[in-house]
Amino acid sequence: MKFEVHLTGPSGKKLRTVELERDANRWKIVLDGQPVKADPVEIDSNTLSLLLEGQSYEVRITPLPDGALELQTSLQEFTAEVVDPRAWRGRRHGVLEAEGRQQIVAPMPGKIVRLLVEAGDRVEAGQGLLVVEAMKMQNEIRSPRGGTVERLHVKEGQPVNAGEVLCIVS
Repeated sequence: MKFEVHLTGPSGKKLRTVELERDANRWKIVLDGQPVKADPVEIDSNTLSLLLEGQSYEVRITPLPDGALELQTSLQEFTAEVVDPRAWRGRRHGVLEAEGRQQIVAPMPGKIVRLLVEAGDRVEAGQGLLVVEAMKMQNEIRSPRGGTVERLHVKEGQPVNAGEVLCIVS
């Protein structure tokens, strides 16, 4: 999965492109087109131990009310806004809502931790459908269009692979 991350820190603002891919029990990470040796481990709620290019960091992550994340290490503090590539593409092309029957797929491997709707429920564009936990972070998967939840293909606690169909909205 590819993300755009807007970082604001002591040296100003930067736009970074981050690609994440699960490889067995490890993550392949590509930062701005360059592979990075990284090994993240959650040591506490919202705290990661990160081995990055041979250097160890402890990173505390605090969600902010506007959806951004505050990242704190012992030396620096950053604000990160992760841009959902699907929403970004939609804004870029002026598309407000998807049309037709939509298969909602898992953006990355993870586990279903919460279902927010049931089959037959009416939903609005942007409404949360379910929550997937990946890399110890919870990601709300939203409906790309208004309509009816035709079918749920998953249940709470179920592991999912990237690209797996989670539900259908028509």
